[in-house]
Amino acid sequence: MPSTRLETRAGWIGDRHEQLIAAVQRALVEGIRIPEQDRDIRILEYPAHAFAPPNGKGANYTIVEISLFTGRSVDAKRRLYAALVNELGAYGITPSDLKVVLHDVPRENWGLGGKAAVDIELGFKVEV
Repeated sequence: MPSTRLETRAGWIGDRHEQLIAAVQRALVEGIRIPEQDRDIRILEYPAHAFAPPNGKGANYTIVEISLFTGRSVDAKRRLYAALVNELGAYGITPSDLKVVLHDVPRENWGLGGKAAVDIELGFKVEV
């Protein structure tokens, strides 16, 4: 049940928001083995004056921040990084223009439907 935020400079996505969200979802399914229907992805676009990437980065520089339950293996995270590079490359995001930040959050620190996630049967395995 990751919560994913994609942040980038406005203008280059155009009318491809749904396709970009689908690409990120495919990477999450492949990388950390979440169920396909488990989706929570937001795209935030900033005007150029409000988004200052590191020097030398391209116009499509993108930051993907994913908050996820603690428990994924390093191998699962590596699969996720590679899957994101693969999927987002189709949209002109080069590997050097993609930054991924994972926030491992213990399940007791997630509230879902008024309950701690640790008290809910998720229906999928977190330890992958």
